[in-house]
Amino acid sequence: MADAALRLTALAEELLGEALPVRIRAWDGSEAGPPGAPVLVVRHRRALRRLLWKPGELGLARAWVAGEIDVEGDLYTVLDRLAGLIWERGGASKDAVHPVRDPRLRAAAKALVKLGGALPPPAPPAEEMRRRSGRLHTKRRDKEAISHHYDVGNDFYELVLGSSMVYSCAYWPGPDATLAEAQRDKLDLVCRKLALKEGDRLLDVGCGWGSMAIHAAREYGAHVVGITLSREQAAYARKRIAEEGLTDRIEIRVQDYRDVKDGPFDAISSIGMAEHVGSARYAEYADILYGLLRDGGRLLNHQIARRPERDESAYRIDEFIDAYVFPDGELAPLGRTLAALEEAGFEARDVEPLREHYALTLRQWVANLESDWPRAVRHTSPGRARIWRLYMAASALSFERNRIGVNQILAVKTPESGASGMPLRARSWND
Repeated sequence: MADAALRLTALAEELLGEALPVRIRAWDGSEAGPPGAPVLVVRHRRALRRLLWKPGELGLARAWVAGEIDVEGDLYTVLDRLAGLIWERGGASKDAVHPVRDPRLRAAAKALVKLGGALPPPAPPAEEMRRRSGRLHTKRRDKEAISHHYDVGNDFYELVLGSSMVYSCAYWPGPDATLAEAQRDKLDLVCRKLALKEGDRLLDVGCGWGSMAIHAAREYGAHVVGITLSREQAAYARKRIAEEGLTDRIEIRVQDYRDVKDGPFDAISSIGMAEHVGSARYAEYADILYGLLRDGGRLLNHQIARRPERDESAYRIDEFIDAYVFPDGELAPLGRTLAALEEAGFEARDVEPLREHYALTLRQWVANLESDWPRAVRHTSPGRARIWRLYMAASALSFERNRIGVNQILAVKTPESGASGMPLRARSWND
C-alpha cells in the first residue's frame, strides 16, 4: 500500500504540534494533507536521509538543491505557509531538550529510518560551498566567497537581472515600471545623493558588472574607479565600458577594498557590498572608506539590514545562505551600521529605507528566472538555478514581512569647520 505521504504528514504534524498547511506528495505516488493546498513534492526518499543526518534548514536545503523535494503551485505561498512552522520557530535555546533524550525525537528518527533507509548520509550537492579554513574575512577567504557567488556565469546573471545588470535593490517609481527603469532610477538616485559633477573622482566599492560606474561617468562626467573581487564581473564590466567609449573615465580593478591606496576620492558608493564585510571587519571597513574620502566627501552605503536581536550573541548566520548563496555573509542591524560609520568619523545625514523596493525587485528577478528556466539551467546548473529561485523568493517574502530591510545611508566626511556641503532640505516627501 502506497502510504508514504500519509506517514510523512503524520510525522511532521506530531513534531510541529499542528496541522500542515500544505499537501504532501511522496515518491510512491501517495498524497496527504488539506485538499486544494499547494503541494510539497518529496521526489525521493533520499531527502529523508538528508534530514535524518542533518536535521533542520541545511538538510531541507540540500534536498531542494538536489531536486529531491519540489513545489507544485505558487512557491511564495508554500514558503509563506511553512516559514512560521520551520524557519521562524527560533534557534535552539540552551535549555532545549537534547534530541537523544527526547522520546518524541527518538521516535521521529526511527520513523525517518523506516521511510528513508538508514544508509550513510548522501553527499552534499556539488553547489554547496565546502567549509572554509582559516579566520573569517581574510582577503583570501573573502575572495573565495565572492567567487563562489558571482563567478557562476555572466549569461546566467544576464537572464536573471535583465539588461541593467544591477544586482541590488531597484528604486521603483511605481509597481508598473519596468525593472530597467527602476534600476536606472536607483543608479541616478545614488549619483544625486553623492552630488556628483563633472570631473569628480568616485570609488565604487563592489562595482559588480559596472552599471554604477557607467552611469556616473556617462551621465555625470565622473572619473570612476570600480573594484570587485570577481574576475568574471571585472571582465564583463570592462567590455561594457569599452563598448560605451568610457575607458578614459572608468578603471575596473580586481582589488580588495583594503588594498585601495590612491585616495582621496570626492565620493564613494558601496551598493550591496557591505553585507560581505562581516561584523569583525566592519569598523575597519568604515575607517578605510573614511580615510579614502576628501574632507567634505560623501559616502553612499546601500546595505541589507536584519532586525536586532534582544540578545545579539544569539544571532546565527542562515545555514542555507552560508552554504549556497553568500558564504560568510553577515547582516547587521541598521543601528549598528550607523554606529560604526559615526565612530569612524562620518556624519550620517540621511537614511532612506527601501524595503518594499527590494521585494518588488526580487519578485521580478524570480519571474525572469522562471520564465526562461531551461536556458537558466543551461547557463549554470539545475542545482544552482534552484538555489537562486529559492533564495530570491524567500528573500522577497522576508522584505515584504519586515523580517529584513535595506537602507541607503548618506554620510559625509564633515571637516572641522562643520561645513557639510549639504542643503538645508536634502530631500522632500511626496504624497
